[in-house]
Amino acid sequence: MTNDTDLDDDSEEKTFAVQRDRVDAPIRRLFATYGREQWFPLSVGLVASLAAHLLSLVPPYILGVAVDAIFNQNDLYELPLVPQSWIPNDPIGQFWLSAGLIIATFVGGAVGAWVKGWGLNEFAQSIQHEIRVDTYDAMQRLDLGFFAEKQTGELMSILNNDVNRLEQFLNGGLNVMTMIGVTVVGVTGLLVYINWQLALVTLATVPVVAVFTHKFVQTIQPKYSEVRSTVGRLNARLENNLGGIEVIKASSAEDYEFDRVTDSSQEYYDTNWDAIRTRIMFFPGLQLSSGFGFVLTFVVGGLWVFNGPPLFFSGGFSIGNFVTFVFLSQRFVWPLAQFGEFINMYQQAVASAERVFGLMDEPSGLDIDDDAPDLTVTDGVVTYENVTFGYDEESIVEDVNFTVGGGETLALVGPTGAGKSTVLKLLLRFYDLETGTIRVDGRDIRDTSLVSLRKSIGYVSQETFLFAGTVAENVAYGSFEATRRDVIEAAKAAKAHEFIEDLPDGYDTEVGERGVKLSGGQRQRVGIARVLLQDPEILLLDEATSDVDTETELHIQESLDALLEDRTVLAIAHRLSTIKDADTILVLEDGQVVERGDHRALIARDGLYADLWGVQAGMIEDIPSR
Repeated sequence: MTNDTDLDDDSEEKTFAVQRDRVDAPIRRLFATYGREQWFPLSVGLVASLAAHLLSLVPPYILGVAVDAIFNQNDLYELPLVPQSWIPNDPIGQFWLSAGLIIATFVGGAVGAWVKGWGLNEFAQSIQHEIRVDTYDAMQRLDLGFFAEKQTGELMSILNNDVNRLEQFLNGGLNVMTMIGVTVVGVTGLLVYINWQLALVTLATVPVVAVFTHKFVQTIQPKYSEVRSTVGRLNARLENNLGGIEVIKASSAEDYEFDRVTDSSQEYYDTNWDAIRTRIMFFPGLQLSSGFGFVLTFVVGGLWVFNGPPLFFSGGFSIGNFVTFVFLSQRFVWPLAQFGEFINMYQQAVASAERVFGLMDEPSGLDIDDDAPDLTVTDGVVTYENVTFGYDEESIVEDVNFTVGGGETLALVGPTGAGKSTVLKLLLRFYDLETGTIRVDGRDIRDTSLVSLRKSIGYVSQETFLFAGTVAENVAYGSFEATRRDVIEAAKAAKAHEFIEDLPDGYDTEVGERGVKLSGGQRQRVGIARVLLQDPEILLLDEATSDVDTETELHIQESLDALLEDRTVLAIAHRLSTIKDADTILVLEDGQVVERGDHRALIARDGLYADLWGVQAGMIEDIPSR
């Protein structure tokens, strides 16, 4: 049986698949967008890597020359790029020259490796930082509809796991790529220079490696995309369960959630193991084919030294040349084997880059004009004209019209799901309207800058969110230049100062993740102090006292009295007693305004509002059908 969660996961995965499909050439884009700014460490790292790997090819060549010229004394001691006048005439001098040159190449290689490490790590770490913050910034500017469709764990997987995988590729992958390129080209060049005929034997396995690699790429790419997706789903499940641990315990649902986490983990295990099986089958085959080239070189070269040119080969082949060929052939085998690892890293990076850029390119549901002028609120008049909005073709708010005068209070009441919270969020432009217009002091909110609009509006939700940090930091959130005196004055006005002072460290007390160390009423008063410090001209209250006891409600109501003074207020109330003094009350049902007026007029009308009042006052048991 397929449950709703499975359907949600499938829908979300389709959404991320659409994001990935929009991304074209992700690795090229990664370098074009971010690599240009980090050209210096990249250039230093690649040049140093090139030098280090080239120097590693020198000792086998010197060894071959030394064997023939010093020990067998068959050839003249000659080294490319070294003037003959610098080379001693006696064997002992040539021996120590050889030793010195080999030591110099090792020292030079070590220095090159250090410089390469600095350059490539600086390059990779800088890009990792830039792409993570750019992706986060692009994500946080999306409309709330995007976050309603995505699970937090999936987004965290992109920002952490996928970005980290890109860093691994930019550091380790580029190093392996340079090593492969330099070693293959350098070894090939030396082998051809020494004996082009035997070099053809050594290189005979290259076509086999190419076929192996092509097949591997075709097979592994979709597998890695699926692995990255299952990681995101597993993270989403874990994040969701950790956030709801209290509900899990209260519902004795540990076994149920254990099964769900097991299923998600098994899905990741299956997809990851499938990719691993492909990888572990590929690498031994690649090593075997590369090793075959080495063995073939050893056999043909050895027979050549013993018996002269075998088969159709011609010319001489010395012991020194054979020693050099053996060493360089082994160096040739290693990068061919490493080539599979590079392809593996590259395909993982492609899958991660598609997810990162897919998220970065996600279009916002808001039509934002970056050049729109700032909003300056003078009177605070809010007007809704024929406002309609819905999700996924389902209408939530339909043809809503009202005006709130400056300094007045308008209350929204109605059954659960009537669209009350959506009406408030539309004023903040958390979502954009389908049709209609919302104006502040006569200006369409879509024709003003989003930042200035939201700075003009204070929002107190039903459950205040507090960030991990101190009480003072949470009060000052959004008013980051506020002084400690400003924070304390705002807390006093919100009737929060007294309980804050009683906390272990006062205003410096850590509130814990999501403010778990404070009670619901305490969190709400900290949230009210936060809005008071922001001093907005317009205030939105979304059931600010619905989930607290009577005594806490009294404290919060006292806090709100200071907050409401001389401000335009749009309030949602679960307890109608808190809004009976509002200038205007709108009654919503199924997203439409069905009644409007003040408390006295609505009671006299004997409609839905009167029924809601009667239920809360205990005069009737349930709302009658009409």
